[in-house]
Amino acid sequence: MARPGLVVVIDSNREERLRIVEAIESRYQVKDFGDVGEAVICLRGKRPTALVADDRVRVPSRDGLVAVLRYFFKGVPVVLCTTPGHPVGDVDARLDKPFLRSHLINILSGVTNRGTETQWASLDEPHPTTLRNSIETFNHIAELMEVGEPLAYDYVIAACTPLVKAVIDSSYKALISAVRTHDNVTYVHSLRVATLLSLFGHTIGLKDDAMLILATGGLLHDVGKMAMADELINKPRKLTDEEMKSVQRHVTASIEYLRNYSDVPKGVLTIAAQHHERLDGSGYPNGLKGSQLNDLARMSAIVDVFTALTERRSYRPATSPEKVFTLMRDEMKKSLDQRLLEQFREMLLDASSDGWSVEHPRP
Repeated sequence: MARPGLVVVIDSNREERLRIVEAIESRYQVKDFGDVGEAVICLRGKRPTALVADDRVRVPSRDGLVAVLRYFFKGVPVVLCTTPGHPVGDVDARLDKPFLRSHLINILSGVTNRGTETQWASLDEPHPTTLRNSIETFNHIAELMEVGEPLAYDYVIAACTPLVKAVIDSSYKALISAVRTHDNVTYVHSLRVATLLSLFGHTIGLKDDAMLILATGGLLHDVGKMAMADELINKPRKLTDEEMKSVQRHVTASIEYLRNYSDVPKGVLTIAAQHHERLDGSGYPNGLKGSQLNDLARMSAIVDVFTALTERRSYRPATSPEKVFTLMRDEMKKSLDQRLLEQFREMLLDASSDGWSVEHPRP
C-alpha cells in the first residue's frame, strides 16, 4: 500500500501549527514549518499533496503569501486559514478561524480528492449525482455529530435513491471503481457496503423501500467512527486490547446518534447495531446469537466482513475475494450464516463473470 499524501503546514504560531498537525497526522504524512523559506528549502524536489497555511505568515514579497506559495509549489492545492471576511486571493479552499477539526478534515480531504471527484463528472448519470450526494451527505453527518445536531433521514434517502437505481439497472460497478483512489477510508467502506448490501437484497428479491433500508443502512452503519480519533481508525500497527475496545465502541456511538438525533427506521438501526454480532455469540456489542439475529443482521455482517477484508488499510494489505470467501466459509463457519454467505458468493461470481472485480485496490 502506498503511503498517504504529504501535507505541508506553514504557520508562524507554533501552537496553532501543531494543533493542525495533530488533527491530520493520522490520515496524511505531515511536515510543518514556521515560514515559507524553510519549507521551500526542506522540500526541494518534493511535491506535496496539499499546503495548509495561516494568513499571518509573512513573506518578503509585495505579491503576498498565496502568490509566493503558487510560485514555489506550482499546482499544489492551497488551503488558507484566515479570519472570517478577510480577503484570501486565489486559494483552493479557505478555513475560517476558529474551526472545528471536522471542517479541517473535510476541506483538506476535498482538495486532495479533487482529482478523483473531478473524474466522477465523466461518468454517465446517475453516477456523478450518486457519488457527489453520498460524499456530501457523509461529510455533513460528521459535522452534525460533532455539534450534536440531528440528521434528517430524508437527506440520506435522497443520497441513496440513485444508488439503488444503479443496483437495479446493473450499472453499480462504476460506483465501486470511481472511489478507488478516494482517501476517506470510512466513506469508501460505507459506500461499498451500501452498494453490495443493496445488490444482495436485490438478488434475493427485495424491492423499493426494503432496498432503500439496505442502502441507507450501509451508508450509515459506521457513523460512530466519525466521532473517533483518526489515529485509531488509521493506526498503521495492530491495535492494543484497550484500543480495540475503544474502536468497538463505534457501534454504541452509532446507535446513540441515530436513535437520539435522527428519524431513521428500525431496519437501519438494526444494521448499525448488529453488523458486528455473530451467530455463535462471539460478536459485539451485545453478544447476540442464533435466532436473536434476523436476516437483515446476518446479511449486513457478511457484507461488512467481506468488504472490510477486501479493502487495503493502513495496517494491512487487501485480501483477495477468493481468500476472503475461504476464510468466511472455514474459519467463520459458526459465526456467519453459511446459507446467506453462499448466496452472496454466487451473486458476486455472477457479477464478476464479465471481468469486473470486487476487490478494492486503494493506492
